[in-house]
Amino acid sequence: MLDQITDFLWDVSDIVWGPWLLILLVGTGIFLTLRLTFLQFKTLPYALKLSFSPKRQDEKSKGDISHFQALTTALAATIGTGNIAGVATAVVLGGPGAVLWMWISALFGMATKYAEAILAVKYRVQEPSGRMAGGPMYYIEKGLKLKWLAVLFAIFGAVAAFGIGNMVQSNSVSDVMDDTFGVPFWITGVILMVLAGLVILGGIKSIGKVTAYIVPFMALFYVVGGLIILLTNLDMVGAAVGLIFTDAFTGQAVAGGAIGAVIRWGVARGVFSNEAGLGSAPIAAAAARTDYPGRQALVSMTQVFIDTIVVCSITGITIVMADMYTSGEEGASLTSQSFEFFLGPTGSYIVSIGLVFFAFSTILGWSYYGEKCFGYLTKHRGLNYYKVLFLLFVLTGAVVELEMVWAFADVFNGLMAVPNLIGLLLLSGVVVNETRKFLKVREEEKQAEANGTPPTES
Repeated sequence: MLDQITDFLWDVSDIVWGPWLLILLVGTGIFLTLRLTFLQFKTLPYALKLSFSPKRQDEKSKGDISHFQALTTALAATIGTGNIAGVATAVVLGGPGAVLWMWISALFGMATKYAEAILAVKYRVQEPSGRMAGGPMYYIEKGLKLKWLAVLFAIFGAVAAFGIGNMVQSNSVSDVMDDTFGVPFWITGVILMVLAGLVILGGIKSIGKVTAYIVPFMALFYVVGGLIILLTNLDMVGAAVGLIFTDAFTGQAVAGGAIGAVIRWGVARGVFSNEAGLGSAPIAAAAARTDYPGRQALVSMTQVFIDTIVVCSITGITIVMADMYTSGEEGASLTSQSFEFFLGPTGSYIVSIGLVFFAFSTILGWSYYGEKCFGYLTKHRGLNYYKVLFLLFVLTGAVVELEMVWAFADVFNGLMAVPNLIGLLLLSGVVVNETRKFLKVREEEKQAEANGTPPTES
């Protein structure tokens, strides 16, 4: 019976994640890129500077957490198994060229992420507790007046959090802890549940503080390991990148030479990793202290760059260089063996420890997303019950077989994107207007900086 349900869910997942959704996701990014006149490329240096050097004027603005904490909370949810296992899956099923399509989807996805965040801050509300709440459910309801569509997003988000943001993450951690260190599954589950509970029950401020420490450490730990591989094998990097570009348009490295498979898996796993268009990250952006929606939107935009252009690239290039993607290995195991090929046992430890931190941080980020979606549906009642149930599922995920849960999570993740993308397309005019307002302010700030005078208070 369970096998039949699993097969049914995978069939539904194939429909949900079919070409139509991938075209809609990338198409929305291209559309927003054109409407914003390639904003993500022109403002990226300033956006990165802003992300790691928050402006002082934002300290007095409304919001619960800083720009940086909002960014790390969103990164916590997106830098996860997708960066290690997802990239490997894309290369196995789509060939080396899938990496290039991940990059392309990310470059346009930056515009999507920017638009999500700007709408999230503009239409956010203050809860009875005094904390901020926002995201697709709010900008769909308030901006489009489509309450039913907002409710659909919130339902999909609240349910998806138990899958992709919870059980599949704890299962990945328990697997790697058992394989690498011999730790029993249930012990890993209990430890994860307790540690996550200590953070989650403290709310967004607690999550923001913890992710502000964990995310930079875990990203740096994994990136440094990957960079050591690339820098000590520079003679192989050029050939690997060349193969990525060649295969992206020929599909020759894929069984049957299917160019469609290259594009499909590259785009699908790119979106799976950075979540541009799914509508999750703007929920964290809405909690940020910011004087203008456009300022936080630029910070949120950098999440896609860091996640895919930096972290996923290191994974993808290393896998292509190791040339083991046709060996039958897949997922995190392929990434681990590729790192081990260059660094010996140290390589597998880097991937294993990185995966543990990546997955744990994803649990923290998605607990907040699910809580906010649930709070929207219940008018902020019963939130503690949701948190406790979420924590129990962390333990459950560590000890059960999860093929059905993976399929279930895949379906609801895809369903989240549909109402969100509708909202982004129909509210693109609002995004453009808010962007113009902020860019005008930004020009005034640049002139003030050049003249050595303080910018006007917002």
